[in-house]
Amino acid sequence: MSNVYTIAVIVGSLRKESINRKVALALADLAPANLKLNIVEIADLPLYNEDIDGASPPAAYSTFRQQVSSSDAVLFVTPEYNRSVPAPLKNAIDVGSRPYGKSAWSGKPGGVISVSPGAVGGFGANHHLRQSMVFLNVPCMQQPEAYLGGAGTAFDESGKLSESVKPFLQSFINAYGQWVEQHKKV
Repeated sequence: MSNVYTIAVIVGSLRKESINRKVALALADLAPANLKLNIVEIADLPLYNEDIDGASPPAAYSTFRQQVSSSDAVLFVTPEYNRSVPAPLKNAIDVGSRPYGKSAWSGKPGGVISVSPGAVGGFGANHHLRQSMVFLNVPCMQQPEAYLGGAGTAFDESGKLSESVKPFLQSFINAYGQWVEQHKKV
């Protein structure tokens, strides 16, 4: 692996101390040498509205699109809300996909990990997100699938990653590094 790829990490939870954010940071620490993970913030994105996305779109739209466009690949770390993705994440997907025909997402190798304190591990959110990525031309890593259930115990009180979760995350991020290497357009 000779190239280092910049990965736009989109965290679906807005809480600064969210489990999803902690997982994203843990993945950044565990990432193989060929990946540089950067969280791209979505909290300040106005709700997508074509009326304000004209010749002079909101600065937050432009910044977000530039950060995603300049990345080599994308990695989504998301909770599940009502068997789907949280509204801020869906909004970020919509902002990045516009204007039509100029999607910031197109062709970027993708990965999805859903994180939930529940037993199912965000299965619904994971698969809804994958549906959107098909339309947006983001080839998502198929295997290993990544659902982190019972995530409330993934970190101790000091924020340290549990040794029982670390091998799972390490395996996922290593496979994702190989996926990006294989699917990145040259």
